[in-house]
Amino acid sequence: MENITVGIIGMGDMGKMYARRIGAAGWRVNACDKPEKYDSLNDEFADSSNVQIFHDGRLVSRSSDVILYSVEAEAIGRIVSQYGPSTKQGAIVGGQTSCKEIEIAAFEAYLPEDVQIISCHSLHGPKVDPKGQPLALIKHRASQQSLALVEKILSCLNSNVVYLTAQQHDQITADTQAVTHAAFLSMGTAWCSNNQFPWEISRYVGGIENIKCNLMLRIYSNKWHVYAGLAILNAEAKKQIRQYAESVTELFKLMLGGHREELEKRIKTAGAAVFGSGQKDLLLRDEVLDRFSLGKVPKERTPNNHLSLLAMVDCWWKLGIVPYDHMICSTPPFRLWLGVTEYLFRKPQLLEEVISTAIDDNTFRSDDLEFTFAARGWSDCVSFGDFASYQDRFERISKYFEPRFPEATRIGNEMTSVILEKT
Repeated sequence: MENITVGIIGMGDMGKMYARRIGAAGWRVNACDKPEKYDSLNDEFADSSNVQIFHDGRLVSRSSDVILYSVEAEAIGRIVSQYGPSTKQGAIVGGQTSCKEIEIAAFEAYLPEDVQIISCHSLHGPKVDPKGQPLALIKHRASQQSLALVEKILSCLNSNVVYLTAQQHDQITADTQAVTHAAFLSMGTAWCSNNQFPWEISRYVGGIENIKCNLMLRIYSNKWHVYAGLAILNAEAKKQIRQYAESVTELFKLMLGGHREELEKRIKTAGAAVFGSGQKDLLLRDEVLDRFSLGKVPKERTPNNHLSLLAMVDCWWKLGIVPYDHMICSTPPFRLWLGVTEYLFRKPQLLEEVISTAIDDNTFRSDDLEFTFAARGWSDCVSFGDFASYQDRFERISKYFEPRFPEATRIGNEMTSVILEKT
């Protein structure tokens, strides 16, 4: 390998994944986290000859040629202000936050002028194999030669590289991730509030329900800050999460009031706007939906009004978002979520059943009530910019579902592989 040292400041799950893969590819890696984690990180990486753990970010900044800040979006300004001025002359600096405009602003404010800026973002969680997943690269202040070096270093991830500006990145992540996360966070909150493990209830097993349960568990098995930074610091994300809560509320009121014609018109108008003529092949098929189940699949499926799916399409319609436009840099949960919404809206008989269930069947009423409360609660939390409240809500619900995380991760990775084959 070239005489290049890669620095990683922040050794959370994603920072560790990058350190291991870059080190295994033959590059020298200098890494650090909080001083109190020094000993445990030394023990954890004792078997990695190319990864050296440092006490703090100043030492990493002074000794590294390419530096990645793998820290929470909320903390990026504070941490770059501490370690940025120590950056090695002529080094290349980037970050892995989900909100690039605040990240770039921090780099511009605290890095020496001779330092180049090339940021990145792996659009998946640390438990997902990065092979074939989108990797955003943002060449903000750098030479083409430096970009080629970063590409070479990160080629060990075997990801699909997408080149964006900071603004493009933040718009796309808002469009593909913000509302998707809000939907699953709200599902988990509703099931927790009802003291339900949905895969143990026959009406939540099989078909579309498999995707809902598995992806909800996948979201809650990650760290809270993975989602909080994008939701709270990205202005577009805030707007979209608010619209999702409004869509959930308005559709639920139509269901409660028995306004079939108004509900049907609104749902089908939204579906036509989002899915158009429907000439594309379906992302998901029955055999895929039924394949990944956490519980025993019942002989007969319980009709569901799928409020969470109807509200998603209504939200995309209200915001003028065409989800297919961003497939090249979409996350696995987004592709699966788009797949199940498309499956529902492009099967006329199933959509009619959903509308009839929404008006005539009370089976899911209490669940839908809690879901509506949850969607509004998450929206308020994001609108207020309340990181502490976000963390508290997330971790409380995460603890409730924690026993099923290992199985959900395994099944979720299998689902991801299947959907990647189709996209």
